[in-house]
Amino acid sequence: MGKTIGEMMEEMRIRAGAMEYKGHEYLDLNRFAEDTRHMIIFDVKSDDSPWGFKGDRMRLYLNDTGYGKAKEFQDQGYIQIRSHARVIAGNLHYDSRSQER
Repeated sequence: MGKTIGEMMEEMRIRAGAMEYKGHEYLDLNRFAEDTRHMIIFDVKSDDSPWGFKGDRMRLYLNDTGYGKAKEFQDQGYIQIRSHARVIAGNLHYDSRSQER
């Protein structure tokens, strides 16, 4: 059975050294949802974190409300956001070129 374009793209990303994280996959359908506006990569810092487990590095695609929650969780010490990108029509626009991808 043949591979989808998405599967082939993911294989190329991994061969090029891209990291895979817990949470949403790079080409997760959430990335293309109409209300998705943010992608974050973050470290889970607390055993009490509502997202993930302490020591996890995760990727999530979020709407504005979810991103607000992520910033609250960071302020409360549950997570540390390492990278943020605006999501526009499924395309990622990173805040800085040096951020993790």
